[in-house]
Amino acid sequence: MPSYKAPLDDYRFILNELWEARELSAMPGFEDATPDVIASVLDEAAKFCEEILHPLNQSGDAEGCVFENGTVRTPKGFKQAYDKYVEGGWPSMNASPEHGGQGLPHTVGFAIEEFICSANLAFGPYPGLTAGAYSAIAAHASEDLKARYLPKMVSGEWSGTMCLTEPHCGTDLGLMKTRAIPSEDGSYRITGTKIFITSGEHDLTNNIIHLVLAKLPDAPAGSKGVSLFVVPKFLPDDDGEPGVRNAVSCGSVEHKMGIKASATCVMNFDGAVGWLVAQPNQGMRAMFTMMNAARLGVGIQGLGIAEIARQNAVIYTKERLQGRSLTGVKAPEKPADPLIVHPDVRKNLLEAKAFTEGARALAVMIGLGIDRAAHHPDAAVRQQSNDLVALLTPVIKAYYTDMGVETAIKMQQMFGGHGYIREHGMEQFVRDARISMLYEGANAIQALDLVGRKLPQNGGAAVRAFFATIQTEIEDTLTDHDLADISAALEEAFAKLHQATAWLAQHAFANPDEAGGAATDYLRIFALVTVGWIWLKTARVAQAKLKEGGECSPETYDGKLKTARFFMAKVLPEVEGRFRILTGGCKAMMDMAEDQF
Repeated sequence: MPSYKAPLDDYRFILNELWEARELSAMPGFEDATPDVIASVLDEAAKFCEEILHPLNQSGDAEGCVFENGTVRTPKGFKQAYDKYVEGGWPSMNASPEHGGQGLPHTVGFAIEEFICSANLAFGPYPGLTAGAYSAIAAHASEDLKARYLPKMVSGEWSGTMCLTEPHCGTDLGLMKTRAIPSEDGSYRITGTKIFITSGEHDLTNNIIHLVLAKLPDAPAGSKGVSLFVVPKFLPDDDGEPGVRNAVSCGSVEHKMGIKASATCVMNFDGAVGWLVAQPNQGMRAMFTMMNAARLGVGIQGLGIAEIARQNAVIYTKERLQGRSLTGVKAPEKPADPLIVHPDVRKNLLEAKAFTEGARALAVMIGLGIDRAAHHPDAAVRQQSNDLVALLTPVIKAYYTDMGVETAIKMQQMFGGHGYIREHGMEQFVRDARISMLYEGANAIQALDLVGRKLPQNGGAAVRAFFATIQTEIEDTLTDHDLADISAALEEAFAKLHQATAWLAQHAFANPDEAGGAATDYLRIFALVTVGWIWLKTARVAQAKLKEGGECSPETYDGKLKTARFFMAKVLPEVEGRFRILTGGCKAMMDMAEDQF
C-alpha cells in the first residue's frame, strides 16, 4: 500500500521565506491569518488527509460507486470521512463569514487542496465542486438565492455541482439543447440531459444544488444565448430544509478509467424547478466564475498526484536493490546497490522534485494573487493581481495536469513490473491523473485560451507586466556570482519566449490556424519559463538563507539550489525544441487532405 506525508516543510519555506505570506494578516478581512494560525491549520489538514482520506484511496478505487434505483452509493468509508470533513469545518474555510464561512485566505485553501488530491483524488471533487458552485452563486445570484442556499453549502450539509455539457456538444456549449421555460411564479422549468456531471448524485449530503446551463425560449443562437439556473435536488421548504423532490434524476454513472470513487453522472432534468442566476443570456459569464476556480483546482490535482507518486518512488528506489553503480559499489554490505544510485533513476526523481516544488511555489503565488485581488486595500494592486491570475490560469491547468500524468508514469516506471500491479498503488495514480488533462476544458483548449484571449487582453498589459517581473529578476541576479549560471540559463529561455510571442503576433493575425497549431507548444514554453523564474527566485532566497540563517535547515536550502540548477540544466532546455516546432508553422499539418489521414 502506498504512503503519504503532506509536504509541510516545503510549505513552511514557501509561505514564510519565499513569498513572505505574513502580508496576508495585514489585509482587511485576513487579520487572523497569521503565520502561526496558517501553520496550525495546515498541520490539522495534513493529519486529516494522511489518517482519514489516504487509507480509503485504494479501497475506494477497488469498490467504486454503485448505481441502484436512481441513487449512487459511494464506497465504504466515504460517508464517514465526509462527515468528519464537515465536523472539522473544512467546507467553510475559504467562504465568506456573511454566509457562515471562516474567511481564510485562498492561499491556505490551495495547500489543503493539494493535500486532499494527493491523499485521495476521488474524494476531492465532492467538496471541490461545492466550493465552485458557492463562488458562482455568491458572485452572481440574488440575495434571496444566496440566503436560501449558501449557508448550508458552506456548512457542508448540502453539496453543489455544475451541469454544463451534453451528449452532442462537448466543449461547444452553444450547441446545447437544454431548455428553461419561465413560470408565472418567477421560477423556470428546466428540461434536458447533462453528461459527465461530477458529484451529480451521491449519499454524502442530504441535498445537491445543481448549477445548470440552459437556453430560454427567446435566447440568441450560440453561447451568447446561454443562461444559468440553480436547480436543487430537493426543493427547500419554508424552514430551509430539503422538501419535495425536484424533477431531476441520475440516469447512470460512467464507468471510468480512474477516480472510480468519484460519481460521474448522467443527469436528467424533466421540467425541474430552477431559478435564474445573473441576467438572462449571461450564463457563460456567471459559470466562468466557477470554471476558472475549477481550472485552478484541476491544476492542483496534477500537482497532488505528482507529489504522492514522487514520494512513493523515492521510498522504493532507496529500498529496492538492483544492480551496481557504474562508478563502483555503493553498498558493499548488500548484494546490490539501491536503485537510487543509477543516473537515469535520479534524473526521473529530480524531474519530479523540480516540478512539484516549483509548481507548489507558483500555486502559492497564485493563491496570494487571488487574495490580493479580493482584499488588498490598493485598487491598482487588486487589478494587477486579478490580471496575473487570469493570465496564468490556463497555464496552471494545462501544464500542471500534463506534468501530473507524465510524472505519475515516470514514477511508476521506477517500480519496474511492480508498478504495473495494484499492490504498490502506482497504476492507480496513473489512471486517476489522466482525467485532469481532459475536464474543465481539455488542455489544447487552455492553450488556445492563453494565445487567443489572455495574451491580447487589455492590449497585452498583463503579459507585459509579467514579463517585466521576470526580466527584473534576471537582471538582479546576472551579476551575482552565486546565481549567475541559473540566471543566464533563464535569460536564454526567456529570450525564446519573447521570440515565440512575437512570432505568434506576426503569423496568427494573417492565418488563425498558425495560432491553433502553435498554441500547445507556446503554452509549454510559457510554463517552463514561468517555473524557471520561480526556481531562480527560490535559489535567490535559498542562497541568502544559507548565509544568514533561516527557519529551515541548511540541507533544505542546499537542496533548493541543487534542484534549481537541475531544472535549468535538464528541464528548461525543452524550450529550444518546442520553439523550433512552434516556428515550423502549421503548413505540414494543414496540407494533408482528410482522406489521407
